[in-house]
Amino acid sequence: MESYPPILRHSQHHHPQDSVDLIHEESDPLPVIDLQSLTQDMNMNKLFEEACKHWGLFRLVNHGVPSTLLTQLQDQAKQLFSLSFESKQALCSTANPVTYFWGTPALSPSGTALTKASQRINRVEGFNIPLCKLSQFQSQLPQLHSFRLLLLEYGECLSRIATTLFQVMVKNLDLNLQPSSSYMAENTGMLRVYRYPNCSNSNVGLGMEVHTDSSVLSILNQENEVSGLEVLKDHRWLTVKPISNTLIVNLGDMMQAISDDKYKSVTHRVKLNNHKERISVCYFVFPEEDHEIKSSKYRPFTYSEFRAQVQQDTKTIGYKVGLPRFEHT
Repeated sequence: MESYPPILRHSQHHHPQDSVDLIHEESDPLPVIDLQSLTQDMNMNKLFEEACKHWGLFRLVNHGVPSTLLTQLQDQAKQLFSLSFESKQALCSTANPVTYFWGTPALSPSGTALTKASQRINRVEGFNIPLCKLSQFQSQLPQLHSFRLLLLEYGECLSRIATTLFQVMVKNLDLNLQPSSSYMAENTGMLRVYRYPNCSNSNVGLGMEVHTDSSVLSILNQENEVSGLEVLKDHRWLTVKPISNTLIVNLGDMMQAISDDKYKSVTHRVKLNNHKERISVCYFVFPEEDHEIKSSKYRPFTYSEFRAQVQQDTKTIGYKVGLPRFEHT
């Protein structure tokens, strides 16, 4: 219990180890995209296009990330989160680029007093890791050195995947983006490692409140057997099942704007699991900070302007408004 931030400790309830939420046998509702055949198979490309338009989310298979790397990431993340709350705070000093957050979205400062407008607590703790600065991360703990090496390898894999997916989307949308690298800049890539406590009381709240991502793309590695992620589809919440050796890709607000609203930034949330804590690792990539995004649906804006508006709204009214703030008046 001491490993959790104080604000989250009352959320956790222990259960017998053999009492685990089992994966249900019903068919998985998500579109499944095979990355290896995406650029050569017209039927797969058509399925990909439909997923981007109508789901904003899909399951990725044959993605080329070694299964051993996915497993090692989860194991190392568990070790990191098992450290005491105070130790985790100390790891992320001002000298290190990695930040530690809890109780609020990663875009909001943690450990500060919540305004009256934002009393909702997200039952989550996590680390925000900018990949381009990860080599600067210093620690005396040997397990963190090995975790840093794993994160660097994983970041390279996910950057490759994100670039491939974005190039296919640009081609399908017939966009003339010059230069296209400014819309999805490799140096903006970051990883967020999340831990959600288990809790049998559904009245406690959500692990992560209902939201859309601000990114171009987000790519998620879920822990096996522990569900929690839900997506809103046709006014219904659907559980995104954790399935071994698959990744979950969702489109963010920046991709919706770049596509002129042809593609969808998916609305999602995280519910707490009844019996087991949940750990997930998500990769996010964004446009260059000052690159202007133009769309017939929105007034021109940069990602830095968008992020500042999200932070302001979260602080003053308690939630993210997002793209509607930039719609033409």
